[in-house]
Order: sequence, then C-alpha cells, then structure tokens
Amino acid sequence: MSDEARRHSVAADAELIKDPQLRAEAEARNGLLQFDLACRMIVDAIEKGSAWKLRLSAFLALHREALQGISGYAGNFRPSSVAIEGSKHAPVDAHLVPELVEALCDYVNDNWNEKTAVHLASYVMWRLNWIHPFSDGNGRTSRMLSYLVLCVKLGILLPGNHTIPDQIVDNRKPYFDALEAADQAEKQGEIDLSRMEELIEAMLAKQLAGVMERATGKHFLEE
Repeated sequence: MSDEARRHSVAADAELIKDPQLRAEAEARNGLLQFDLACRMIVDAIEKGSAWKLRLSAFLALHREALQGISGYAGNFRPSSVAIEGSKHAPVDAHLVPELVEALCDYVNDNWNEKTAVHLASYVMWRLNWIHPFSDGNGRTSRMLSYLVLCVKLGILLPGNHTIPDQIVDNRKPYFDALEAADQAEKQGEIDLSRMEELIEAMLAKQLAGVMERATGKHFLEE
C-alpha cells in the first residue's frame, strides 16, 4: 500500500462525487477555501486574545469547508464506526466522538499557558486523528486545526508559502509515522508526542527559512 493510501477512511454512502478526477478537483478547491477560513479564524482568535478558546465549532467549521459538496457528512461527526486503512489503530465508537472532541478542546485550553505551541499543535494533530471523528477529511481537518492552534499560541499568522500543512501533503510518510508512534504510546497509557513535535519543529523551520530566503536571497536549510 502506498504512503498516500495509508490511514485513509471514507464512508462510501456519503460521497457526493464519484468520479475520481472531479473529486480531486473539488478537494483542491475546498483545500484553498479551508485554508482561507483557517487564516480568518487565526486573525480573529489573535484579536480576541485571552478570551479565545478552542471550541468544537472550529472543528466542524473547518471540516465543512473541506468537504462541502463532496460529502453528505460535511460539518458533521460520523454517524457510525469507521476503520482506517493502513493503520492498526481502531477509532472509538461514534457515540463517544463528541465527548472526546470536547476533552481535546479542554486539554488545549487547560494547558494553554503551560505547554509550548509545538506541543499543543502536535497534540491536536495526533488526537484528532486518533479520535477520527469524521467519515472523511480527518487528516485535512487535523492539519488545519493544528496549524490554527500553532499560530494562535504564537500570536501570529505565520508567514511563508510552503506552510506546514502543505509540507505534510508533499511528504506524508513522516507524518504517518509520527501518528503511529503516538498511537503506540497511547496503547501503553502514555502521551508521547516526541516524533510529532520533532516533525512540526522541522517543518516550521522550513516554512520560516523560506521567508528568509525570499527576503535575503540566501539559502538557510539543506534539503
């Protein structure tokens, strides 16, 4: 199985576009719309300052933007159990999803001042994939929410064209490996996000290095 096919789930009965090419085009369009929405949410959150909290509504709004016109479940949690192709992890039953997503929000909000931006972004990236609350679009939504939390915690809409979500799409294997490592730690009753944190740190450095290279004409990171 290819890296691109790993950790993928979809409810066939919810698909509104059957043609693979048309679906790919719709996903690309929606991806841009989802990123634009995330940027607006980041700016709004930064303006709110300490009054901002991560809420369930952010999950649903970003998912709706990514799957609008593609899935009948856009903006809604999955109604039934789901399996993840290419992963040993079995997501929770559907009736547990809302409570676990709320707990994810609580973790971020309760640890906002104590934990680093990279840790909180890593936690969102992993935990949302672990819960797998949607029939489709879990990866897209987790990556965008993780990026949102990272930016809001830092208090800046991060500059750079080669963003962290884009880097993950370009090379999914390290991302999948980091998810699997955190899944295995969870089975042992531990939260170990070291692989995910290292990955996000490296991608953040690459994103910001791109800005420096454009500004100075100098090369800062080796490929």
